[in-house]
Amino acid sequence: MVSAQGESTGAGPSGPLAGVRVLDLSSVVMGPLATQILGDLGAEVVSIEAEGGDTNRVMGPGPHRQLSGVSLNLLRNKRNVSLDLKDPAGREVFLRLAAVSDVVITNLRPGPLGRLRLAYDDVRAVRPDIVFCQAHGWATGSGRENAPAFDDVIQAASGISELEERVTGERVLAPTLIADKLCGVTMAYSVMAALFHRERTGEGQHIEVPMADVTSAFMLVEHGAGAIPEPALGPAGYERILTRERRSQHTSDGWINVLPFSTAHYEAIWAAGGRTDLANDPRVVTGSARIANAESLYRDVADVLVTRPTAFWLEYCTEHSIPSSAVRTVDDLVAELPIVEHPVVGSYREIPSPVRFSRTPASVRRPAPLIGEHGREVLAELGMSPAEIDALEASGVLRQPSGTR
Repeated sequence: MVSAQGESTGAGPSGPLAGVRVLDLSSVVMGPLATQILGDLGAEVVSIEAEGGDTNRVMGPGPHRQLSGVSLNLLRNKRNVSLDLKDPAGREVFLRLAAVSDVVITNLRPGPLGRLRLAYDDVRAVRPDIVFCQAHGWATGSGRENAPAFDDVIQAASGISELEERVTGERVLAPTLIADKLCGVTMAYSVMAALFHRERTGEGQHIEVPMADVTSAFMLVEHGAGAIPEPALGPAGYERILTRERRSQHTSDGWINVLPFSTAHYEAIWAAGGRTDLANDPRVVTGSARIANAESLYRDVADVLVTRPTAFWLEYCTEHSIPSSAVRTVDDLVAELPIVEHPVVGSYREIPSPVRFSRTPASVRRPAPLIGEHGREVLAELGMSPAEIDALEASGVLRQPSGTR
């Protein structure tokens, strides 16, 4: 298999994290995205999965009962071991894997993790310099650290649905798993920072990534706005963003998004539309004026854009350095993805790593695995004998893939 970036998908190391070993005890999207990112960057990832398989394996249709369209990309660059961690023998195998790992990533809540006796202190006992990254809904000490949380719940907790109401009149949710994916990215960069610290000091550490805190901080970057100074100088919420007129715009033959962002940009748009009545428009003279008048400005820009075709505006905006793009559908994006081959399911579309390294390129070296596909292989690397592995299989602690289709 060859990745979209032309990298060999053999098991050889590639990427800036080559040589880093990650033990992945996570599920759904948040944790698996973090380990996908680390894997794409060269880390060797071993994921631990329950017998029934993770939710992401059935998130929408897929070419295999264990591989949805979501999981084909989310589970790449990982080897998979299916273990019963509630069995003492399964826990022992996990700790043996942790002892030869650099990183453990989990999104189990403190309560379940403690009951399994696989919390940070348990793992640190076998690997003192471990980087242990734990993500869950709410921070330890909040009183809600053991409450279940999913993206929908965190969108509500972090103000996203309230901001939607300000714009649309309804407390709807963003149509993407924004909290899950944001926290997955946060887990990945936090792990890399901790590895950098360990490289300099030899010290491992525990990292907690509370979803509510991460997503709230993300939202408040701009929406803290006038409420950030103390005393407040205005309400929370970035005024330019919170208008119904901030939307894709009609052209004479389709859709576009044009964002004039300076006085010169607006003057160029008015000139192209013949809006001589808006010459010397006081609404566009300063940045604060443009923000305060965003709603009426967006409306006037839309009235101009509808008079010409999309191609004209894209060329015109390029000429005048005005930010713009034709509106693309999700289907358009998927259609542009490269087609690669999976050894079990055949062809699928690969989402390339979006990061470009000049010396240590990211790559896809392993296709998404079936549940338990690499159990025997990984345990043999721990030094376990075939007889020991057979015994774990016979007892149900180690599960092997059940068929290829």
